[in-house]
Amino acid sequence: MNRVSDPPQAFHEMLRSQSIELDHGDQETLTTYLSHLLLVNQQFNLTAIKDPAEAWIKHIADSLTLLPFLSALEAKNVADIGSGGGLPGIPLAIAMPHVSFTLIESTGKKARFLSEAVQLLGLSNVTILQARIEEACAFRSAEREAMDAVTCRAVGQLASIIELAVPLLKVDGVLLAIKGERAPQEIQAAQRALDLLHANVDTTTRTPTGTIVAVVKLAKTSRLYPRDQGLPSRKPLGIVESNDSDSQPD
Repeated sequence: MNRVSDPPQAFHEMLRSQSIELDHGDQETLTTYLSHLLLVNQQFNLTAIKDPAEAWIKHIADSLTLLPFLSALEAKNVADIGSGGGLPGIPLAIAMPHVSFTLIESTGKKARFLSEAVQLLGLSNVTILQARIEEACAFRSAEREAMDAVTCRAVGQLASIIELAVPLLKVDGVLLAIKGERAPQEIQAAQRALDLLHANVDTTTRTPTGTIVAVVKLAKTSRLYPRDQGLPSRKPLGIVESNDSDSQPD
């Protein structure tokens, strides 16, 4: 494997600005992960970012901005939805070895990459679940309402994410979504989804690479949600009017 170089100074400066400290050995493991990610990315698309220095900032440091939030929550079980190439789940799992992470990814090639990466890195605290998120959080599924926190990055509109993520959370659990500059507009558009899923935006926090939206689950999720496969993404609650279950009362 062609290993990427050590992270640029800007990476360390960003972590310091966010009061993030890595344990001994974490940087070496993160280097191994990023090297593997960029190597496999030459075979099939996992990320549009190919420059290692840029990837250290926009992938690794960006993922680690969730670390203080998860630490404050004292989360024990975390689901990373739409995990793709393992971001933010794998960097977080490296930095939090005593927390159990479930990485949910529907695409076979990406799920196999995640399994290979977890084995390569020796991450005993990570489980890979190859499934659509609608399946993973379906009524009576093992993962439903079992998570202290759900993380996601570049998955879709916030209204869609809320419908897919909140059913995975325990009551009082928190969704941590890394969004961009349009986070305020997405929050406004997601108000109906928040109401129907019994959730509330607790905080929004700007970081050097994005905006972290923290959504708290206030009550148990109706068995109506999530809707059938594909609907949360195609017809986000409150954004596209429809005659299906998004208009049904709890």
